[in-house]
Amino acid sequence: MLIAVGITLFYIIFVWLIFFKLKLLKFSIVWGVVSFWVGAHLMLIFLVTLRFYQPYSMDAHVIRSTIQIIPRLTQPTILTEVVVEPNVPVKKGDPLYRFDQTVFARQVEQATAQLASAEQNVLILQQDLAAAKDAVTRANAQLAYSLSQQTRYGNLVPKGGARQDELDRWNAQVEQDKAAVSEAEANQQKAQLAVDANVDGVNPDVAAAKAQLAEAQYFLDNTTINAPEDGMIVSQQARPGLVVGEMRLGAIASFVTAEDPYLLATYRQQNLKFVQPGQDVEVALDLYPGDIIPGKVEAVWWATSQGQLLPSGRLPHFMLPKLPGRIAVQIRLDPPDGREIPAGAHAAVAIYTGGATSFEFLRRINIRIYSFGNFIRPLNI
Repeated sequence: MLIAVGITLFYIIFVWLIFFKLKLLKFSIVWGVVSFWVGAHLMLIFLVTLRFYQPYSMDAHVIRSTIQIIPRLTQPTILTEVVVEPNVPVKKGDPLYRFDQTVFARQVEQATAQLASAEQNVLILQQDLAAAKDAVTRANAQLAYSLSQQTRYGNLVPKGGARQDELDRWNAQVEQDKAAVSEAEANQQKAQLAVDANVDGVNPDVAAAKAQLAEAQYFLDNTTINAPEDGMIVSQQARPGLVVGEMRLGAIASFVTAEDPYLLATYRQQNLKFVQPGQDVEVALDLYPGDIIPGKVEAVWWATSQGQLLPSGRLPHFMLPKLPGRIAVQIRLDPPDGREIPAGAHAAVAIYTGGATSFEFLRRINIRIYSFGNFIRPLNI
């Protein structure tokens, strides 16, 4: 800085001595143009140093995250109550909107009844299994009796103690009882399979009924929309009587969050040669004339739309842009307590990279002139 000032002062003194003090040369329009041309190039020292080591932008805006409020309902439903007031801060979980619950409450009742029926059916299946086991026991007992009778008459008939038709009847009865045992065992197996069928240890019908109840409860809960974070609804357009449902394509409101606002400032690409996260920043918000708010560089967004190619069947077509794309720098503000930083607020920003620190006072003067100028700019009443 001192060298640049020394060179400039030396040049001014040199011109004064040559043309005005010693009058070694006669000052003319030609010499005036030459002197101004040389002097202007000396001033480039200040311009180049400031733009690279203390870059400055007047294109900066406060960014706050917004959440689109979109009702999640399965059918057209009437908005019955708007709880939130516009531009009034609310806390996370506070109710914003309430919709008619009639249909969704009935769906919960129906799903609850279906769950109770499914759980009752599980008990019925267990009783069916017990009855099937008893049936197998009875069939085996009947078969055992038929076999004993078959053996008894098989011994009596050759000795003349019984008629042949009696033996034939018991032979047929044994075959019939064997079939009854097989049928009873098959029924028992079917009952066992019905009892053993499960999804993670839960009967499939019960699991399906629980899922249906959870879905019905989900949509019932969604008839009340709560604040997703601390913040506010800025522009309140929703009114009672509004009908929403599964065919709605857009949000009914935008929720502006209160936490983590940041400033996004755009710079010419060549100005960011030495900018890195963590560097000090001074911000002059138009909202607060005369004030300077400190901050830090949080990130540099190393991308512009000119560097994006969208997938398509066409070959790329390149055209020289009228202006090179500007690079955005994300800045974290450190405002004094009680200062509101609204979304979209405009500001001027100066970044101090830590190089050429002797020139910093010029940039600090520059941004303070901008801030105090906001008292009278724009010139209207």
